[in-house]
Amino acid sequence: MEPAQFEVRRDDLTLRGEEMGEGPPILLAHGLTATRRYVVHGSNALPRHGYRTIAYDARGHGESDPPSRSGYGYPELAGDLAAVLDERANGERAILAGHSMGAHTIAALALAQPERVAAAVLIGPATTGVPLEPGALEGWDRLAEALEREGIDGFVRANENPALEPRWRETVARITRERLARHRYLDAVALALREVPRSMPFDGLDELEFLDLPTLVVASHDEVDPGHPYPVAEAWAARLPRARLVSEPKGASPLAWQGGKLSREIAAFGEEAPVRERLGGVGSGA
Repeated sequence: MEPAQFEVRRDDLTLRGEEMGEGPPILLAHGLTATRRYVVHGSNALPRHGYRTIAYDARGHGESDPPSRSGYGYPELAGDLAAVLDERANGERAILAGHSMGAHTIAALALAQPERVAAAVLIGPATTGVPLEPGALEGWDRLAEALEREGIDGFVRANENPALEPRWRETVARITRERLARHRYLDAVALALREVPRSMPFDGLDELEFLDLPTLVVASHDEVDPGHPYPVAEAWAARLPRARLVSEPKGASPLAWQGGKLSREIAAFGEEAPVRERLGGVGSGA
C-alpha cells in the first residue's frame, strides 16, 4: 500500500499529511517535536486491519506550515485537528489516536465536541491540566534555546537524561535525531517548545469525567520514558468514565515506541462493540 498525500488549508497555513487504506477512519496526532510518522512509527498494521488511517503533521512540524499570526496553544492545535477531521473523515465519526501533545489535543477537541469522535486512544498523556511550575517551563525553554542555537545536535545533547540506562539513552538519542531531521522549520519547532507547555488542554483532571467515550489509555513505565509519567496516564484512566489502561511489562521497550504492537492494540480496540457502535454514527462538522 502506498499513502496518498493530502493538504488541508486552515486560516493562514497548510497542514500536510497522508492517508492509507479503506474502512472506518482512524486519525493520528503526534507529539511535540515529532511528526506524523511517530504515532505508530511507520507501521502499516492499521490499514492492513481494515482502517483508513489518516496522519498529519501539526502546525510548524514536519511538512506543515508554521502560523504567521496565531500560535501553538491547544485551542489552535484542536482547531487544526478539527479541520483535518472535517476534510478527511468525510463526515464520519473517527477514532482519534494521539501521543503526548496529540493526546492532549484530542482530549481538548473531544471535550468540546464529543459527538464528532467515535473513540479515543490517548498515548503517553503528560499533563494534569494544571499550569507547569516555573522550573519545568525553564526546562522546555532550555530545549528550545539549544535547538535555536545549536540545531539538532544541541537539542539531542540538551535532551539527554543521564538517569536512563545507556541502552535507553542511545535509543532516545537516535529516535530524537531522526525525527527532528524530518522538520522543514526547526525555528517553528523551537517556538512550539516554548508555547505548547504553557497552554493547557483542559482545566484539571476532573474535566476528563465529562469525556464519556470509549477510551484506551496507553502508559509507559517511568524508568524508560520518564517524560510521560505512568501515574499521569493512570490518573487519566481513572477519571475517564469508559477507559482502560494498557502498558508494556516493566523493563521492556515502551508500548508507545513499538509501532506494530501499538497498532494491533488500537485495531483490537476499534473492534470492540462500543467503538463499532459509535463508528456507525455521523459526526457533525464545523
